[in-house]
Amino acid sequence: MSRPDSFTVVGGGNSHALRSRIHDAIEAGARRVLSIGICGALSPALKVGDCIVATEVVTDEERLATHDRWTNELLASLPDALPAALAGIDTILGSSEDKKQLHARTRAAVVDMESHIAAKAARELGLPFAAVRVVSDSSHQTLPPAALVGMSQSGGVDIAAVLRSLAKRPGQIPALIRTAWEAEKAFRVLFSCRHVLDSGLARANLGELSLDMG
Repeated sequence: MSRPDSFTVVGGGNSHALRSRIHDAIEAGARRVLSIGICGALSPALKVGDCIVATEVVTDEERLATHDRWTNELLASLPDALPAALAGIDTILGSSEDKKQLHARTRAAVVDMESHIAAKAARELGLPFAAVRVVSDSSHQTLPPAALVGMSQSGGVDIAAVLRSLAKRPGQIPALIRTAWEAEKAFRVLFSCRHVLDSGLARANLGELSLDMG
């Protein structure tokens, strides 16, 4: 979903590499940071395909507010989106019990592995930050082992890791198929949100170039 006036940075599940990539993009001229991608639900009220515009990003150490006016612009441009707090963690949250505990601890509605890194980088450099995320797994869903090892550092699918996991536990195949179907549904919704990358939606923010981080 990159645009000519945007830098695109892929998370890939590696917080150190992501932080470096974000700083490189900002040094190259990015003047605002948008975290866009999929997320897991922590709130039982959310379902796969629900779109969230973050009001804040919560970690175990702090709460990072998003840019108020930009967040409101995003909500206005995404009429089906919900404003909500987003939890940021460094590892995949796979089990429903882990999701329940994180929800109780942070009161966040959703969780991802990238937005807290982006929010911190934006804060360090005094740049506006916002986040748009689409739910790809519900709060009661426990992800199969193959899904937990399936993301490569480039953001794609690590086929070899998935096949090794399936060879060890072939019984997880139905759950993996369901997980893939739900992720595809989330990505379809996310694609429909691509207009939020238009520079015209960022009148509140500095400069012309944005960092599309997902």
